[in-house]
Amino acid sequence: MENRSVYWLPKLSVMVIVSLVFMLASAVLRIVWACGWDVSGELFWTQVVLPLLANLTFLTTVLRDGRDRLFRTAVPVWFGCAFFALKALTFPSMLHTVLCLCLYALVLVLYTTTVTGRISTQRLLIPLFALPLLYHIFVEDLGRAWTIDALLQELSVLCCMAALLCVSIAMKRKTVAEGEYIKRFGDRNDGRRLRTLSPIFAVSPYLMKTRNTSSNFIEDHVEITKMEQYIQEKRKAGLKNFGVLHVLLAAYVRACARYPGLNRFIAGQKIFTRDREIEINMTIKKEMSTDSPDTVIKVEFDPADTAEMVYEKFNAKVQEVKDAPLNTGFDKLAGAFNLIPGLVLKFFVFLLQAMDYFGLLPRFLTKLSPFHGSFYITSMASLGIPPIYHHLYDFGNVPVFLSFGKKRRVYETQRDGSVVLRKYIDCNYVTDERIVDGFYFASCMRYLHNLMHDPWQLDEPPAEVVRDQD
Repeated sequence: MENRSVYWLPKLSVMVIVSLVFMLASAVLRIVWACGWDVSGELFWTQVVLPLLANLTFLTTVLRDGRDRLFRTAVPVWFGCAFFALKALTFPSMLHTVLCLCLYALVLVLYTTTVTGRISTQRLLIPLFALPLLYHIFVEDLGRAWTIDALLQELSVLCCMAALLCVSIAMKRKTVAEGEYIKRFGDRNDGRRLRTLSPIFAVSPYLMKTRNTSSNFIEDHVEITKMEQYIQEKRKAGLKNFGVLHVLLAAYVRACARYPGLNRFIAGQKIFTRDREIEINMTIKKEMSTDSPDTVIKVEFDPADTAEMVYEKFNAKVQEVKDAPLNTGFDKLAGAFNLIPGLVLKFFVFLLQAMDYFGLLPRFLTKLSPFHGSFYITSMASLGIPPIYHHLYDFGNVPVFLSFGKKRRVYETQRDGSVVLRKYIDCNYVTDERIVDGFYFASCMRYLHNLMHDPWQLDEPPAEVVRDQD
């Protein structure tokens, strides 16, 4: 079995912190140099903007993606190699220029192939960065008569090289077995890009650009005789307040196990899947009163979760929010946004949308955001009214919104002419039609009906969790 390597950085490693300090120092020294001397024209773009882009991209990438997408640090290394290559072209010695260009090409290739997992050791990177750093310090720099201008540039370069050396030392390696997915360029921190979809799916997000203009509305009615029996059994077994909401959640989680396309989403006009992370959002009140503020909870489930596991995870999150004396993380985030003046907030939201488009939002933000997730559910039953059709959000990536209403009784005539009283709940779905086709959604609906008419299936884990295509 062929194995590949994945590299990651410990979050609070001393070497990682030192690396960040060196890279920040490199940026500061470059800015001081640019402010103190007349740097304009082509020199400004090649000797100021390009290295600063490398410095700052490296800093943000390590902080945001160091633990699970270290391969993205290859991008600032490319910027850095471009900067050094342009600088080498100005050297008076052709031999020196050629040797330096070969070194930078080696750095680019070796670093990229290492962090993308194609080389099973990071040890080759240590001499690759250490030897040129030592050469600069002990051969080129010692004993040289320095001007402030040249010294600032040289110190900026040395700090950059030292930062890359520290990162190479700090890298940790783990082996990934064949069949296990390795994140790569184009993936997000909250999803894996699907690259083998049919052309119509790949093109549709460019033609149907927003989630709201790509919405389908589905009205469904579920007969709940069996479901009520199941709920009573669960309550007698000690699952206090177990109800329709928990059955709906468990059924949707189980549907994602068989139909992983439900767990897809659109971002940056590309289609992604969350695989085994099913993030379900719900707006709740701490108290059932008109003046009680709303807050949003986000609960993460696994496709293999049973109904009892779904109940425990969901209720634990609800209780955590209701017992919290202070605001939740979402409340604090919304409160911080509320302090920003209107025009500035408008620009800030635009910036967040741009970052989200390119997959640059930090994971802690997408975990707090009610606009990012697999599924949004709202209970109109708790308000005693029929379900609404709730719009999808153009910000974020939630692809399915379910609203379910209060129970209603219906007298139905049987084939033999007798009349029976049945109970139903109405469920209204709003879906992003770009994630899967109509036949797929219809298959999911039939399976959800099957689960809700025989909810005892939810007491055991699924026989198989299907993985979405690559």
